[in-house]
Amino acid sequence: MATLLYRLGRGAFRARWLVSLLWGVVLVGVGVGAVTAPPAGDKPTVMPGIESQQAYDLMSERFPQAAADGARATIVFVAPEGRQVTASDNRAVIERTVDEAGHASTVAAAVDPFTAGAVSKDGTTAYTTVTFKEAANDLTDAEKQPVQAAIDQARATGMTVEVGGDALGDQVEAGGAAEGIGTAVAAVVLVITFGSMVAAGLPLLSAVVGVGASVLAITALASVFGFSSSSGSLASMLGLAVGIDYALFIVSRYREERARGRSAREAAGVAVGTAGSAVVFAGLTVIIALAGLYVVGIPALTSMGFAAAGAVGVSVLVALTLVPALLGHWPDAVLPRKPRRAAKAAKKRAVKLGAGNRRARRAAAREAADHAVTGIAVEDAATPGKPNGSSRWARFVTRRPLPVLLLSAIGLGALAVPVLGLQLGMPGAESKPVSSTERRAYDALAEGFGPGFNGPLTIVVDAQGADSPKTTVAEIGRRLAHTDGVVSVSPARFNPAGDTAVLSVVPATSPTDKATVDLVHRIRDDRADTGSGTGATFEVTGTTALNIDMAQKIQNALLPYLGLIIGLAVLLLMVVFRSVLVPLKAAAGFLLSVLASLGAVVAVFQWGWGANLLGVEQPGPIMSMMPIFLVGIVFGLAMDYEVFLVSRIREAHVHGEDPKQAVVSGFRASGRVVVAAALIMMSVFAGFVTAQESMIKTIGFGLAVAVLFDAIVIRMAFVPAVLALLGKAAWWLPRPLAKILPRVDVEGESLDRRVEPLPSPGTEEPERETAGV
Repeated sequence: MATLLYRLGRGAFRARWLVSLLWGVVLVGVGVGAVTAPPAGDKPTVMPGIESQQAYDLMSERFPQAAADGARATIVFVAPEGRQVTASDNRAVIERTVDEAGHASTVAAAVDPFTAGAVSKDGTTAYTTVTFKEAANDLTDAEKQPVQAAIDQARATGMTVEVGGDALGDQVEAGGAAEGIGTAVAAVVLVITFGSMVAAGLPLLSAVVGVGASVLAITALASVFGFSSSSGSLASMLGLAVGIDYALFIVSRYREERARGRSAREAAGVAVGTAGSAVVFAGLTVIIALAGLYVVGIPALTSMGFAAAGAVGVSVLVALTLVPALLGHWPDAVLPRKPRRAAKAAKKRAVKLGAGNRRARRAAAREAADHAVTGIAVEDAATPGKPNGSSRWARFVTRRPLPVLLLSAIGLGALAVPVLGLQLGMPGAESKPVSSTERRAYDALAEGFGPGFNGPLTIVVDAQGADSPKTTVAEIGRRLAHTDGVVSVSPARFNPAGDTAVLSVVPATSPTDKATVDLVHRIRDDRADTGSGTGATFEVTGTTALNIDMAQKIQNALLPYLGLIIGLAVLLLMVVFRSVLVPLKAAAGFLLSVLASLGAVVAVFQWGWGANLLGVEQPGPIMSMMPIFLVGIVFGLAMDYEVFLVSRIREAHVHGEDPKQAVVSGFRASGRVVVAAALIMMSVFAGFVTAQESMIKTIGFGLAVAVLFDAIVIRMAFVPAVLALLGKAAWWLPRPLAKILPRVDVEGESLDRRVEPLPSPGTEEPERETAGV
C-alpha cells in the first residue's frame, strides 16, 4: 500500500493543476445538485422491532384517515395572575383566536378548548390544537402568518400565549456558529505548530474543500436517503476535524522529509506513502465503525452513520490527492523560516542567472530551492538532534512507567463511574432554553394539567376477537385507570369498522421521569391480567413510549456493538503492527477513554454538574443515540492517534533501537503533531457545544472530552508506560499468526528501495529529476 500511495503522492504533486481543477469540478457538481435537489421533507421516524412501532403501524392500518399527519401547533393560553381563562373577556379572546386560526387556508382543524374540555381544573390555563394540512417542513412563512397573527393579537390583550408543537415553534439551527469557532481555534493551533501561515492554511483549505463537498452531497441526496439536518451537522463536525488532522499528518511528514534533504516532489511522495498509509487505515476504521451502526437496526441512526462515514471517506481522498497537489503549488512556503528563506533566495538567484525558456528557468529555480533546503538539512544532520518537549516527556514516562500507568488508569476509571447511572431517553421541549416558546408552552401545560400531560401514552386496543368491542374497551380503560401512576384515561375513540380503539393515558410523572418508564413496563407486564377475559389485546405507543422503547433497544445493542468495535480494533492493529500485546493495549486504552467520556457526559447532561456553563437548560436523560454513536466515532479517532504514534515507535524499534529508546524517538517525531491534532479536534468538537440542538451539543461535548482523554491521557501517558513495561515483548507475534496475517506496510519500509537516497554530511547530493516539477 505504501508504494501505491507513494506513486499517488508524486503524481498529484506533478499534476497539481489537474488535481485542483478536478476537485473544483466536484465542488461545483455537488453544489448544483444541492441547489436543484428537491427538499428532504418530513419522513416518519421508523423503529423496527419495538412494540410502540407495531402499535403505530396498527393505528395507520385501522385508522387510515389519520395516517397523513400534518404539522401541529399547541397554543397554550394562561390568564393574567389572579384571573381565569373562563372569564368573559379572556374567553372571548381565546375563542376569537381559535376561530381566526381555524379559518386559515392551510389549517385543517382548530379545536375550541371550552367545548373539548381543554381547560385546567383551576381555570388558569387552556390550550387548543391547530392541525395544518401540510407537514412542518412544507409550510412557508406566508402560510403560517395568519395563525401567527391571531396569536400576536391574543398576546396584545395581556394574556400569556405560548406555542408548542412542530408547526410554529422556533427553528433551531443544528450547528450555529460552531464551525467558525472550531476553525478559528484550529487555525491558531496550526500557526503555532508550523510557524508558517501557508503551512497552517493548507490543512484548513483542504478540510474546507472536503467538508464542502460532503455537506453539499448530503444536501443533494437528502430526499433520496432521508438525511436530516443532524446528519449534515455531524458530517460537517467530523469532516472538519479529521480533514484538518489528516492533512496535518501529511504536511508534517512532508516537512520532515524536506528537513532530511529530499526534493519537494520526492518528499510529497514519501509523505503520502507513509503518513498517508496511516490516514487510509485510520479513515477506514472510522468508516467501518460508523457504517457498522447499521447493525443496531434504527434507520435514523443508520442514515447519520452513513452520512458521517461518507464525509470521512471524502476527507481521506482529499488528504491523499489534494494535499500533495497543494504542496506542489507551495512546496517551500510550508517549510520552517530558515529553509523557506534559503529556498526563496536560491530561486531568485537561479531566475536571474538562468537561461532558456520559461519552463527551463522554473525547473532551474526549483532545483536551486531543493539544493538550498538540502544544504540546511545536511548541516543539521551533522550535529546530534536536539530533544524536544515530546521526547523529554517520553523519557520521563519510560523512567517511571508504573506510577504513570496507575495514575492514568485510575483517573480515567474514576471518571467512568457515572456511566453506571446512565439513563437514555429522547429529551423534548423540556430540554430547550427557557427563551423558546416551546419550552414555555411545555412548562405552562405541566403546571396547569400536571407533568404527565406533556407525555401521554397511547393505548391501541385490537378488539376484533371480542364479542362486544365497546364493552371490552371500556373494561380495559377502567382497569388501566386503576394502575398506579396513571392520572386519567380518556374516552375511547373507535375506527369506522368499530373493531379498534385508541385510549390516551396520562401518567402522573413527566415523559423523561424514570417513574414513567416503570409505568410503561408495568402496563405491558400486567397486560395479560388487564385484558384477561375480554377477548381483546392492546399495545402501548405514543411519543413517550416510542422514546422509551428506542432507548431500551439502543441500550441493549450498546455492549454488543462495543464488543464488536473492540474486536475489530484488536484484529486490525494486529495486522498493522504484527503484534499481540500492542492491540490488546490499544483496546484497553480505547475502553478507558470511551467510558470516561461517557461518564463526563452523564455527569454534565444528566446529573447537571456544570450544566449552566455549557448552556444546558434542563439536565435529563442522555439522548438515546448519542452513546452508541460516540463509541463508533471515538473508536475511529483512537485508531487515528494509535497508528500515527505507535507506527513511528515501531519504525524506530525495527531500525535497531531498544524498546524504551524507540518510544522516545517515536515521541520526538510525532508527539507534537499528535498533541496539535488533538487540540484541533477538541476545538472543532467543542465549538459544537454552542449549538442549540441538544443532540449536536451533547455529541460535541462528548467527542471533545473523548479526544482529551484518548489523545492526551491514553496516547501521551498510558501508551508509553505500557510499552516501557512490556519492553521487547510488546512486539511479540506467534509464528503461526505471523504466517497467516497479511503484511500492511504502514511504516513505508518498502519505499527504501524506491526513493532517492538521502544526502549525508560530506557527500555530494545525488542528481535530481526536475522535469515537470
